Amino acid sequence: MFAHTLTLPGRDAKPRERGLTMVIDPGLPNSCFRDIMASYGDLIDYVKFGWGTCLATSGILGKTRAARDNGVEFYFGGTLFEKFLINDRVDEWYKLCSDAGATVVEISNGTIPLSNEEKAGYIRQFADEFTVLAEVGFKDPIRSETLSPARWIEYIQQDLDAGAQFVIAEARESGRSGICRPDGELRYGLIEEIAESAIDVNRLMFEAPTKDLQIYLLQRFGPQVNLGNIHTGEVIGLETLRLGLRADTLTDFDSVVAQEQTHA
Repeated sequence: MFAHTLTLPGRDAKPRERGLTMVIDPGLPNSCFRDIMASYGDLIDYVKFGWGTCLATSGILGKTRAARDNGVEFYFGGTLFEKFLINDRVDEWYKLCSDAGATVVEISNGTIPLSNEEKAGYIRQFADEFTVLAEVGFKDPIRSETLSPARWIEYIQQDLDAGAQFVIAEARESGRSGICRPDGELRYGLIEEIAESAIDVNRLMFEAPTKDLQIYLLQRFGPQVNLGNIHTGEVIGLETLRLGLRADTLTDFDSVVAQEQTHA
């Protein structure tokens, strides 16, 4: 990168525990995926192979190897966990993740009728051997919109108490469910109630596949907020938003920079 003397927000070095960027692979061509890992691996913390794509991808182990070679943790989408669960094949799911060399798993109940308490039991089961990313929120936008903020907070805390390293706030790859309404509008009241709760925001990862969602969450929580379901072509764009190098956040983080300089 070019040398400069601009005052920009600091970014923790990898492996980091805040300011995480998780990208979603919806089934990219293998060579394209390898190029993305080689080009942006320093900016990506996790890559999720969305839903059940890993079972339909020839050469998936080449992709997982490319992620590992570039310092990116990978995992398979929580929807696939749910598929194995409803087929009574959780042991097979465990073996699939282990054989693939995954150190991270996602445990969710976004589609199937599984209570959060039952989900927490699976988090405990897997947390002994894996870093667990739990997910709160439903895929169905109507069902998710009726999940009250109090329930969101209860479920997030339950997942953390069960051993989840991070809890993902659902928005899908479309940004039209979970923390968003069916028309894509963010549920601002929900976000504020979560922010004002006792939950540590550094233990949350907000799915934010659209630029508007990214901007709002960065402005609300700062450049170190954890964001997920980032499209692979938007990795650099998101990083410039985090650093205040894009018009949308150009002057938003001056106080953050000043505070960092005071404590330096």
